[in-house]
Amino acid sequence: MKKPLKPGDHIVGLDIGGTKMMACVFDHKFTVVGRCRKKSKSSKQESPEARIERVVREAIDDSGGKSVRGIGVGSPGPLDPKTGIIIDTPNLGWKKFPLGEVLAKAFKVPVAVDNDVNLGTYGEWVFGKVKDCKDVIGLFPGTGIGGGIIVNGKLYHGASGSAGEVGHMTLEVDGPYCGCGKRGCLEALASRVAIASEIAALAARGDAPYILENCGTDLANIRSSAIAKAIDAGEKMVEGVVRKAAFYTGIAAANLVNIFSPEALVLGGGLVEAMESLYMEEVTRALKIHTMPFLLKFVKVVPAKLGDDAVAMGAAHLIAQRL
Repeated sequence: MKKPLKPGDHIVGLDIGGTKMMACVFDHKFTVVGRCRKKSKSSKQESPEARIERVVREAIDDSGGKSVRGIGVGSPGPLDPKTGIIIDTPNLGWKKFPLGEVLAKAFKVPVAVDNDVNLGTYGEWVFGKVKDCKDVIGLFPGTGIGGGIIVNGKLYHGASGSAGEVGHMTLEVDGPYCGCGKRGCLEALASRVAIASEIAALAARGDAPYILENCGTDLANIRSSAIAKAIDAGEKMVEGVVRKAAFYTGIAAANLVNIFSPEALVLGGGLVEAMESLYMEEVTRALKIHTMPFLLKFVKVVPAKLGDDAVAMGAAHLIAQRL
């Protein structure tokens, strides 16, 4: 892989998630020199275009006003990476949103757009623990659940351009409704929103006192960090909810290993960051039960290394490769 930037070059990596947006300005060594993070949805009726542009501009301001050569963007999908159009995002309510065009017009630089978890996986492959592997699956449970697929050293997009929507893998035919309108998706069973919904019910009936005291029953307040603290405080029912969700995530991982036979499976996202040992334990347990033994021998399972910066770093490297 070529070294894409020279000294003095700067680029932006933008991570648009279901909960937060974060823009980072990187130098030629992919060191962060400017950053801005905000909630994805504004309470001030700000348009998506205006909010995205403001996040990028404030990151550039934070860098000392560096001139940037390009912008890489990771966004929830489905999307078209060739045109930069967001086709439909159930968690953000965008349909046919021309994200690439909006940013290119605003900043007068080249823009590359891809699925956020594709780029999180790509970032881990370029900068993380799996750089020696050619075939990698990334699984990132958070507000939703996304997957990234690298085959023979290249991001796999499929015929539609939107391969990797693992959160909409059906695991229970008559399961709960998902944001996509279908029943029984992994995302409906194991995302932070799904976990928070079940924990809120526990809190409401007095079975999760830490959550009730510190978060109430509003799903928006039941964050991954709060769930981890509740488990540390000894709330066994909360732990049971998370373990069940993590095991479902492991079943999905097993399905992916059975199909793709990767060298590495990377687990990331807010839930894994907050409760890494629990997730690694339950996903590994599910893999042993549901993966064909011969295939399981070839895959290593690792937690993501880059944390909150994975998508932004992957996005930055993607646009840098295209300049």
